[in-house]
Amino acid sequence: MSTKLWFAVVLWSATGVSVSLAQECGRPPLSGNRIVGGMDAMDGTWPWQVDVQRAGAHICGGSIISEDWVLSAAHCFPNPNDVGSYVLYAGRHQQNGYNLHESSHRVSYVVVAPGYDEPHGGKDVALVKLSSPVQWSDHIRPVCLPSAGILFPAGMTCYVTGWGFIRDNVPLPGSGTLQEVQVPIISQSSCQEMYQTDPSEQVDILHDMICAGYQEGGRDSCQGDSGGPLVCQMVNGTWVQAGVVSFGLGCAHQNKPGVYARLTSFTDFIKNAVPTIQLHGGAHPKWCRSTAVFLSCLSSLLMLLQR
Repeated sequence: MSTKLWFAVVLWSATGVSVSLAQECGRPPLSGNRIVGGMDAMDGTWPWQVDVQRAGAHICGGSIISEDWVLSAAHCFPNPNDVGSYVLYAGRHQQNGYNLHESSHRVSYVVVAPGYDEPHGGKDVALVKLSSPVQWSDHIRPVCLPSAGILFPAGMTCYVTGWGFIRDNVPLPGSGTLQEVQVPIISQSSCQEMYQTDPSEQVDILHDMICAGYQEGGRDSCQGDSGGPLVCQMVNGTWVQAGVVSFGLGCAHQNKPGVYARLTSFTDFIKNAVPTIQLHGGAHPKWCRSTAVFLSCLSSLLMLLQR
């Protein structure tokens, strides 16, 4: 064995880190220009988007958080012990067209947030274990999840994506291209006030919910977008998922913005179900140390290979 090859083997053995590190989250390589009132998304712009189908029909969205876990809404899985009819599609762009980069996956099992009953009661989050892992590509990548301390302040511009209805009871037409719509975060107090304007349809905005949209309506998530991601871009360019599409009263109505499960309220639930997950803003110290060792050794290896 040559000295150079021997050094590379020792590097891998000593650090336990190969050159193919875990897929970086929240960094779509094919970003385009940046649902109701939305527009067609460019293919590959949202590589974590998942199509959740049951018995051959689209019912919900989801987001890839690791090679074998998808995040979605609890109400998309009314019987989490019966998952045989579900198929999840990664890398999909069109519902009714040819998707060159997609892969399909059966469900191994579903973990629903403890205490979930129905969307208006909160805790509308589910973790879906795939029976086969996704393969990373330019069109299939994970989104970043927030640590508990990450803030998504009122007015912050975010995006929601999905294949849901384009308005009340009107399905996505034509080839069914993935839709994207830009919506600002709404403070919990303002959202609560909006939902109290109609005495016949009052909704309590709980601590584990986050709202996004417009008081005047016009742009919103809708039926079929449930379980999909509400994502916000951080100052370093990373996309972090702030919420999971949960419910609304109608679609894009005045004083009825979209309500999402607030992911910063579910960090313990997610980490308990997926211990290997790395939350944005909460890197594990051991990971930091091993990465530093890897980079140091890699630098030495490059110097050696240049001789």
